[in-house]
Amino acid sequence: MKKKLLYQVFAAIMTAAFLVTGCGQSGNDSKDSKSSQRSEEKASDKENVDIPGLTFEKAMDLTYAKEFDVYYYKDGYKLIDVHEDRQYLIVPEGKEAPEGLDEDIVVIKQPVQNVYMAATATMSLFARLDALDAISFSGLEASGWYVEDAKEAMESGDITYAGKYSEPDYEKIVDGDCNLAIESTMILHTPKVQEMIEDLGIPVFVDYSSYESHPLGRTEWIKLYGAMLNKEDQAESFFEDQAKVIEELKDFKNTEKTVAYFYMNSDGSVVVRKSDDYIPSMIEIAGGRYIFTDLKNADSNAPSVKLTMEEFYATAVDADYLIYNGTIDGQVSSIADLESKSDLFAEFKAVKDGNVWYTGKNLYQATDTVGELIGDIHHMLTDGDESQMTFLEKMN
Repeated sequence: MKKKLLYQVFAAIMTAAFLVTGCGQSGNDSKDSKSSQRSEEKASDKENVDIPGLTFEKAMDLTYAKEFDVYYYKDGYKLIDVHEDRQYLIVPEGKEAPEGLDEDIVVIKQPVQNVYMAATATMSLFARLDALDAISFSGLEASGWYVEDAKEAMESGDITYAGKYSEPDYEKIVDGDCNLAIESTMILHTPKVQEMIEDLGIPVFVDYSSYESHPLGRTEWIKLYGAMLNKEDQAESFFEDQAKVIEELKDFKNTEKTVAYFYMNSDGSVVVRKSDDYIPSMIEIAGGRYIFTDLKNADSNAPSVKLTMEEFYATAVDADYLIYNGTIDGQVSSIADLESKSDLFAEFKAVKDGNVWYTGKNLYQATDTVGELIGDIHHMLTDGDESQMTFLEKMN
């Protein structure tokens, strides 16, 4: 029966793909409008989000996170509001969603189990919550995980590979009674995949933690997952420990040295982080200055900004340090590799001075250790001991 449903949904989506054109932009505009409206509502009415049939109790206290809120209701109901995306009603085990619930609110039923985890940044947070047993399927093979507990769970068979985010094994996740798919914003590039999963009756939660402007804002998403899993106390304790680590790092004296953080696309464009992103914030805490002081996306809140090589050169040529994002493009690990991307790099101050570094592939999975990258950058800026670095390596 499940397989028959799977094939029927797949056929329906393929038919719709041929019949419907030009709808993507209007759909995005509609979503952006709703997201903006919710953000405005929260600014004026954060303490009381009304849901017919539920009794509001309180809002979650957040210190750094700006991209979500969590609201608590009587009898264990919770509303997760991801500002850039949607709202999710967490329904306690043995309960039902209230009648007349807004159709735009996604229902997630507890217990959260048999999760398809395609958001690599989220796995470490589940591990810190001792909640890997809620995950049955992974969007990475065991060899792709740098979260040791996740790798071990896959090697033991407790978690199985179910295809990457853009090509999931629908039959496997349906037969495995998956009741939630957790995706990164990469799923936005393959909307038909999200539609397919949802049409199979599996809710999709999209993690927007990469949109946070402060490194601890990203880490604070552990509180969101703590609410989802009824592990709020554990999440709060872990977050407080991480906040203490960052607080201790704030005593770094600013060196006034400038840093560019980037990678290159195959089309020759350069992708950097916007100025109020959490990576530039880490650079500032570490004692540096992000070279792009007022960079943002004109039409979205996305954390990455695409520049032409000429635009990047105009500002970054004089940067004291270059950090290449090897987490995204792991093919660049030497000056020769970098200059093969563009001859212009030979003219960069950082290249001439030998101050070019790159991140390892494990960086974006380490959402639970934000202090270590800050420490690495500080070591880089102050000619510290390279052997003490976790994520950064120097290009030769």
